[in-house]
Amino acid sequence: MALFGVVVLILLFTYAFGGALFLTESYANQTETGVRLQGPSAVHPFGTDTVGRDILARTIYGGQISLLIGLTAVLIETGFGILIGAFAGYYGGVVDSVLMRITEAMLNIPQLFLLIVMAKFFSGKLPNITLLGRTFSGSVVVIIGIIGLTSWMYLARIVRAEFLSLKENEFVLAARAIGTPRREIIFQHILPNSIAPIVVSATLGVANAILSEAYISFLGLGVQPPTATWGNMLDGAYNYIDTAPWLWVFPGTLIVLTVLSINFLGDGLRDALDPRSRVA
Repeated sequence: MALFGVVVLILLFTYAFGGALFLTESYANQTETGVRLQGPSAVHPFGTDTVGRDILARTIYGGQISLLIGLTAVLIETGFGILIGAFAGYYGGVVDSVLMRITEAMLNIPQLFLLIVMAKFFSGKLPNITLLGRTFSGSVVVIIGIIGLTSWMYLARIVRAEFLSLKENEFVLAARAIGTPRREIIFQHILPNSIAPIVVSATLGVANAILSEAYISFLGLGVQPPTATWGNMLDGAYNYIDTAPWLWVFPGTLIVLTVLSINFLGDGLRDALDPRSRVA
Protein backbone atom coordinates (compact mmCIF):
# COMPACT_ATOMS: atom_id res chain seq x y z
CA MET A 1 0.00 0.00 0.00
CA ALA A 2 2.94 2.32 0.58
CA LEU A 3 3.94 1.92 -3.07
CA PHE A 4 0.36 2.72 -4.09
CA GLY A 5 0.53 5.85 -1.94
CA VAL A 6 3.79 6.95 -3.56
CA VAL A 7 2.40 6.43 -7.07
CA VAL A 8 -0.79 8.36 -6.31
CA LEU A 9 1.18 11.20 -4.71
CA ILE A 10 3.43 11.46 -7.75
CA LEU A 11 0.37 11.63 -9.98
CA LEU A 12 -1.25 14.28 -7.77
CA PHE A 13 1.87 16.45 -7.72
CA THR A 14 2.17 16.04 -11.49
CA TYR A 15 -1.46 17.06 -11.86
CA ALA A 16 -1.16 20.12 -9.61
CA PHE A 17 2.17 21.42 -10.89
CA GLY A 18 2.36 19.92 -14.37
CA GLY A 19 -1.17 21.05 -15.18
CA ALA A 20 -0.05 24.64 -14.72
CA LEU A 21 1.99 24.26 -17.91
CA PHE A 22 -1.24 23.99 -19.91
CA LEU A 23 -3.69 26.20 -18.00
CA THR A 24 -2.80 29.63 -16.64
CA GLU A 25 -3.79 31.00 -13.25
CA SER A 26 -5.55 33.93 -14.92
CA TYR A 27 -7.71 31.40 -16.74
CA ALA A 28 -8.48 29.68 -13.44
CA ASN A 29 -9.69 33.00 -12.00
CA GLN A 30 -11.49 34.16 -15.15
CA THR A 31 -15.22 34.65 -14.56
CA GLU A 32 -17.79 34.16 -17.30
CA THR A 33 -21.34 34.31 -16.00
CA GLY A 34 -22.75 33.13 -19.32
CA VAL A 35 -21.43 29.62 -18.63
CA ARG A 36 -21.96 29.49 -14.85
CA LEU A 37 -22.85 26.14 -13.27
CA GLN A 38 -22.33 24.16 -16.45
CA GLY A 39 -21.69 20.46 -16.01
CA PRO A 40 -18.59 18.64 -17.32
CA SER A 41 -18.12 19.08 -21.06
CA ALA A 42 -15.41 18.98 -23.73
CA VAL A 43 -14.65 22.67 -23.12
CA HIS A 44 -14.80 22.42 -19.32
CA PRO A 45 -14.00 18.79 -18.38
CA PHE A 46 -14.80 19.36 -14.69
CA GLY A 47 -17.60 21.88 -15.32
CA THR A 48 -17.80 25.49 -14.15
CA ASP A 49 -18.56 27.12 -10.81
CA THR A 50 -21.08 29.72 -9.70
CA VAL A 51 -19.35 32.55 -11.58
CA GLY A 52 -18.30 30.56 -14.64
CA ARG A 53 -14.73 29.70 -13.62
CA ASP A 54 -13.23 26.46 -14.92
CA ILE A 55 -13.20 23.80 -12.18
CA LEU A 56 -10.34 21.85 -13.77
CA ALA A 57 -8.05 24.88 -13.73
CA ARG A 58 -9.07 25.78 -10.18
CA THR A 59 -8.37 22.28 -8.87
CA ILE A 60 -4.89 22.52 -10.41
CA TYR A 61 -4.01 25.84 -8.80
CA GLY A 62 -6.00 25.06 -5.67
CA GLY A 63 -4.03 21.84 -5.36
CA GLN A 64 -0.78 23.78 -5.41
CA ILE A 65 -1.92 25.90 -2.48
CA SER A 66 -3.35 22.96 -0.51
CA LEU A 67 -0.12 20.98 -0.92
CA LEU A 68 1.96 24.07 -0.10
CA ILE A 69 -0.03 24.59 3.09
CA GLY A 70 0.34 20.93 4.05
CA LEU A 71 4.10 20.82 3.52
CA THR A 72 4.91 24.23 5.01
CA ALA A 73 2.69 23.82 8.07
CA VAL A 74 4.44 20.52 8.81
CA LEU A 75 7.81 22.28 8.79
CA ILE A 76 6.55 24.58 11.55
CA GLU A 77 4.93 21.68 13.41
CA THR A 78 8.11 19.60 13.20
CA GLY A 79 10.34 22.45 14.32
CA PHE A 80 8.27 23.19 17.43
CA GLY A 81 7.71 19.51 18.20
CA ILE A 82 11.41 18.66 18.01
CA LEU A 83 12.54 21.61 20.13
CA ILE A 84 9.97 21.16 22.88
CA GLY A 85 10.22 17.37 22.96
CA ALA A 86 14.02 17.40 22.88
CA PHE A 87 14.43 19.91 25.70
CA ALA A 88 11.76 18.23 27.83
CA GLY A 89 13.24 14.77 27.35
CA TYR A 90 16.87 15.71 27.76
CA TYR A 91 16.74 18.15 30.67
CA GLY A 92 13.88 16.53 32.60
CA GLY A 93 12.90 17.95 35.98
CA VAL A 94 11.28 21.37 36.02
CA VAL A 95 11.90 21.96 32.31
CA ASP A 96 10.12 18.71 31.46
CA SER A 97 7.22 19.44 33.80
CA VAL A 98 6.62 22.95 32.47
CA LEU A 99 6.89 22.01 28.80
CA MET A 100 4.69 18.93 29.18
CA ARG A 101 2.02 20.84 31.10
CA ILE A 102 1.90 23.34 28.25
CA THR A 103 1.72 20.48 25.75
CA GLU A 104 -1.05 18.72 27.66
CA ALA A 105 -2.99 21.96 28.00
CA MET A 106 -2.84 22.42 24.22
CA LEU A 107 -3.89 18.80 23.69
CA ASN A 108 -6.92 19.25 25.93
CA ILE A 109 -8.26 22.00 23.68
CA PRO A 110 -9.82 20.55 20.49
CA GLN A 111 -7.61 21.47 17.55
CA LEU A 112 -10.58 22.41 15.39
CA PHE A 113 -11.69 24.91 18.05
CA LEU A 114 -8.21 26.46 18.11
CA LEU A 115 -8.16 26.61 14.32
CA ILE A 116 -11.53 28.35 14.15
CA VAL A 117 -10.76 30.88 16.90
CA MET A 118 -7.32 31.78 15.55
CA ALA A 119 -8.52 31.90 11.94
CA LYS A 120 -11.37 34.20 12.95
CA PHE A 121 -9.02 36.49 14.86
CA PHE A 122 -6.25 36.70 12.24
CA SER A 123 -8.33 36.46 9.07
CA GLY A 124 -7.78 39.42 6.76
CA LYS A 125 -4.87 40.79 8.79
CA LEU A 126 -2.28 40.32 6.06
CA PRO A 127 -2.33 41.89 2.57
CA ASN A 128 -1.94 39.83 -0.59
CA ILE A 129 1.61 38.63 -1.20
CA THR A 130 3.49 38.06 -4.46
CA LEU A 131 5.91 35.15 -4.74
CA LEU A 132 7.58 33.74 -7.86
CA GLY A 133 5.32 35.82 -10.06
CA ARG A 134 2.12 34.64 -8.37
CA THR A 135 -0.17 36.64 -6.11
CA PHE A 136 -1.53 34.85 -3.04
CA SER A 137 -4.09 35.89 -0.51
CA GLY A 138 -2.36 36.88 2.74
CA SER A 139 -4.62 34.37 4.45
CA VAL A 140 -2.40 31.58 3.05
CA VAL A 141 0.41 32.62 5.42
CA VAL A 142 -2.06 32.94 8.30
CA ILE A 143 -3.48 29.46 7.75
CA ILE A 144 -0.01 27.90 7.47
CA GLY A 145 1.01 29.51 10.76
CA ILE A 146 -2.20 28.56 12.55
CA ILE A 147 -2.07 24.91 11.50
CA GLY A 148 1.63 24.62 12.31
CA LEU A 149 1.22 26.20 15.75
CA THR A 150 -1.72 23.97 16.74
CA SER A 151 -0.32 20.62 15.55
CA TRP A 152 3.08 20.13 17.23
CA MET A 153 1.94 18.51 20.48
CA TYR A 154 1.84 14.85 19.44
CA LEU A 155 5.26 15.08 17.83
CA ALA A 156 6.66 16.75 20.95
CA ARG A 157 5.52 13.79 23.05
CA ILE A 158 7.06 11.34 20.57
CA VAL A 159 10.40 13.17 20.57
CA ARG A 160 10.38 13.43 24.38
CA ALA A 161 9.84 9.67 24.69
CA GLU A 162 12.73 9.00 22.30
CA PHE A 163 15.05 11.33 24.22
CA LEU A 164 14.10 9.77 27.56
CA SER A 165 14.95 6.38 26.11
CA LEU A 166 18.22 7.38 24.46
CA LYS A 167 19.80 9.87 26.85
CA GLU A 168 21.10 7.15 29.18
CA ASN A 169 22.66 5.10 26.37
CA GLU A 170 26.40 4.56 26.40
CA PHE A 171 27.15 6.82 23.44
CA VAL A 172 25.43 9.73 25.19
CA LEU A 173 27.16 9.03 28.51
CA ALA A 174 30.49 8.89 26.68
CA ALA A 175 29.80 12.24 25.00
CA ARG A 176 29.03 13.79 28.38
CA ALA A 177 32.16 12.29 29.91
CA ILE A 178 34.44 13.99 27.38
CA GLY A 179 32.72 17.34 27.89
CA THR A 180 30.67 17.55 24.73
CA PRO A 181 28.36 20.60 24.92
CA ARG A 182 24.72 19.81 25.62
CA ARG A 183 23.62 21.40 22.35
CA GLU A 184 25.80 18.99 20.40
CA ILE A 185 24.60 16.01 22.41
CA ILE A 186 20.97 16.95 21.72
CA PHE A 187 21.21 17.80 18.04
CA GLN A 188 24.17 15.74 16.84
CA HIS A 189 23.96 12.59 18.96
CA ILE A 190 20.42 11.94 20.21
CA LEU A 191 18.28 13.63 17.55
CA PRO A 192 19.74 11.69 14.56
CA ASN A 193 18.91 8.46 16.40
CA SER A 194 15.32 9.63 16.87
CA ILE A 195 14.71 10.50 13.24
CA ALA A 196 12.57 7.48 12.27
CA PRO A 197 9.43 8.33 14.31
CA ILE A 198 9.88 12.02 13.44
CA VAL A 199 9.82 11.26 9.70
CA VAL A 200 6.71 9.10 10.09
CA SER A 201 4.91 11.71 12.20
CA ALA A 202 5.83 14.53 9.80
CA THR A 203 4.58 12.52 6.82
CA LEU A 204 1.23 11.87 8.46
CA GLY A 205 1.16 15.51 9.56
CA VAL A 206 0.97 16.64 5.94
CA ALA A 207 -2.35 14.81 5.56
CA ASN A 208 -3.62 16.32 8.81
CA ALA A 209 -2.62 19.83 7.67
CA ILE A 210 -4.42 19.44 4.34
CA LEU A 211 -7.54 18.23 6.15
CA SER A 212 -7.30 21.07 8.67
CA GLU A 213 -7.16 23.62 5.87
CA ALA A 214 -10.19 21.98 4.29
CA TYR A 215 -12.11 22.13 7.59
CA ILE A 216 -11.65 25.82 8.21
CA SER A 217 -11.97 26.77 4.55
CA PHE A 218 -15.27 24.89 4.40
CA LEU A 219 -16.43 27.08 7.27
CA GLY A 220 -15.40 30.19 5.33
CA LEU A 221 -12.50 31.01 7.67
CA GLY A 222 -9.62 29.62 5.62
CA VAL A 223 -7.79 30.88 2.56
CA GLN A 224 -9.79 33.72 1.06
CA PRO A 225 -10.60 34.34 -2.63
CA PRO A 226 -9.32 34.86 -5.21
CA THR A 227 -6.76 32.25 -4.13
CA ALA A 228 -8.24 28.79 -4.64
CA THR A 229 -7.69 25.73 -2.46
CA TRP A 230 -9.45 22.40 -2.51
CA GLY A 231 -10.96 23.35 0.84
CA ASN A 232 -12.50 26.68 -0.14
CA MET A 233 -13.80 25.11 -3.36
CA LEU A 234 -15.87 22.81 -1.13
CA ASP A 235 -17.14 25.86 0.74
CA GLY A 236 -18.32 27.35 -2.56
CA ALA A 237 -20.15 24.11 -3.38
CA TYR A 238 -22.13 23.96 -0.13
CA ASN A 239 -25.37 25.37 -1.54
CA TYR A 240 -25.19 23.28 -4.71
CA ILE A 241 -24.61 19.77 -3.37
CA ASP A 242 -27.61 18.33 -5.22
CA THR A 243 -27.94 20.66 -8.19
CA ALA A 244 -24.25 20.92 -9.18
CA PRO A 245 -22.39 17.94 -7.67
CA TRP A 246 -19.32 18.54 -9.84
CA LEU A 247 -18.52 21.56 -7.65
CA TRP A 248 -17.62 19.28 -4.74
CA VAL A 249 -16.97 15.86 -6.30
CA PHE A 250 -13.68 16.82 -7.98
CA PRO A 251 -11.98 18.80 -5.17
CA GLY A 252 -13.38 16.38 -2.60
CA THR A 253 -11.99 13.39 -4.48
CA LEU A 254 -8.58 15.04 -4.74
CA ILE A 255 -8.52 15.69 -0.98
CA VAL A 256 -9.49 12.08 -0.22
CA LEU A 257 -6.88 10.67 -2.61
CA THR A 258 -4.16 12.91 -1.19
CA VAL A 259 -4.93 12.10 2.44
CA LEU A 260 -5.24 8.35 1.81
CA SER A 261 -2.02 8.17 -0.20
CA ILE A 262 -0.09 10.10 2.46
CA ASN A 263 -1.46 7.81 5.17
CA PHE A 264 -0.47 4.73 3.16
CA LEU A 265 3.01 6.19 2.71
CA GLY A 266 3.24 7.03 6.41
CA ASP A 267 2.23 3.50 7.41
CA GLY A 268 4.83 2.08 5.04
CA LEU A 269 7.54 4.33 6.46
CA ARG A 270 6.56 3.30 9.98
CA ASP A 271 6.93 -0.38 9.12
CA ALA A 272 10.25 0.22 7.37
CA LEU A 273 11.85 2.59 9.88
CA ASP A 274 10.40 1.26 13.13
CA PRO A 275 10.23 -2.57 13.14
CA ARG A 276 8.76 -2.46 16.67
CA SER A 277 5.51 -1.10 15.20
CA ARG A 278 4.92 -4.18 13.07
CA VAL A 279 2.18 -6.50 14.14
CA ALA A 280 3.51 -9.99 14.65
